[in-house]
Amino acid sequence: MIRALFALSGLALLTYGALLVWDFATSRTVNAVQGAAWFVGGPLIHDGLVAPAVGLTGVVLTRVLPKPWRAPVTAGVVLSGVLTLVAIPLLWRPYGTAVNPGLHDRDYGAGLAVALGAVWAAVLVTGLVRRRRSARRPRAGQS
Repeated sequence: MIRALFALSGLALLTYGALLVWDFATSRTVNAVQGAAWFVGGPLIHDGLVAPAVGLTGVVLTRVLPKPWRAPVTAGVVLSGVLTLVAIPLLWRPYGTAVNPGLHDRDYGAGLAVALGAVWAAVLVTGLVRRRRSARRPRAGQS
């Protein structure tokens, strides 16, 4: 019964979303082109470029890095990617989003650099702590 309610509510929301997309696409030709670029180009770029690059990076990191460093560096790479992705619209065009007073009066490049510096400092500290802990543990077969 609960699953049926979830399925029906999901279908209702899907229908509502489809109606919103239809209204957007039919309002102006520019919107239709932008919508097509978003719904077609986005998945093609993701599946053709981003996903294979991320997968290859993960495989390389797993094989190259020592075990104590794998999780921190992987988390750092993921956080760096997300932070960069969020910052791209404002780095690309200073007013790439809706204007919000007080929001656009900062240096986004410097803000991204500080955020990435904090992420990688945390990766370094975490990796060093994990390496030290793994060096203290006796190995199997040793007393």
